[in-house]
Amino acid sequence: MPDNKPDSLVDNNFTRPIRSFVKREGKLTGGQKNALEQLWPTHGVDLGDQRLDLTELFGRSAPVVLEIGFGNGLSLADMAEAHADMDFFGIEVHRPGVGSCLVQAKKRGLNNIRVSVDDAVLVLNQQIADGSLERVQIFFPDPWHKKRHHKRRLIQPVFVEQLVAKLKPGGKIHVATDWQNYAEYVLAVLSTNENLKNAVADAPLAANFLSPECSVLTDSTLWANGSLTIEESGTIEGTAPVDNPLLTQGCSEKPSYRPDTKYENRGIRLGHGVWDLIFVKEK
Repeated sequence: MPDNKPDSLVDNNFTRPIRSFVKREGKLTGGQKNALEQLWPTHGVDLGDQRLDLTELFGRSAPVVLEIGFGNGLSLADMAEAHADMDFFGIEVHRPGVGSCLVQAKKRGLNNIRVSVDDAVLVLNQQIADGSLERVQIFFPDPWHKKRHHKRRLIQPVFVEQLVAKLKPGGKIHVATDWQNYAEYVLAVLSTNENLKNAVADAPLAANFLSPECSVLTDSTLWANGSLTIEESGTIEGTAPVDNPLLTQGCSEKPSYRPDTKYENRGIRLGHGVWDLIFVKEK
């Protein structure tokens, strides 16, 4: 049930910025359709304009992990099964993926998963209370690799501010990608947020990613001590990673809680590297 208490971040004049996804509905299988029909009343979350009470939503008090863009839901189900002491709220705009996730929830008897099929920006702005999340994870988002499409990338400074507000102190943002240019971009955006600290010891300082005017330099060719990377306008799949000391220094080891995904395995087959970026909310 929604929490009717007012929240300072509810903005009745909120305008959705450029979307970071293209919605391709796809065809539901019989199993996905049945799972949606049967489990949506207990596991589905409709978009609303009031804050969710996560304790009431899951029927208990436990750390809540939010995953944005969970794809087919297999890895989300794996995490929920492996970490029964935590609750997982997944957002995915493609209904077949949501149906697939609910198939897994039904098959495995998982009651610590809730799913939304709505725009993550709207769900965060309208439904997630400040200071309520243990972790936000975004695994293998669309890289929008052409430079003219970078404005469509989900990870942007304003969106990161919104994510930070939803985290508890000590909560984490975890982004994984198999596109080097996007990894560099995410590293710059997260490193320059004043409320976040890289989970890696001796990580690059924010100053490496800022201009003299303190604007964020998301193009790695402009970084202090950075090295030339793949041309943004001509990045193609299968290009091997290019050495970049700051990126290497700023990435975490893959944590044990993150399962392999089909997108990750596909990227590895194409010769991509894989980068995990984990940042902690300091206060």
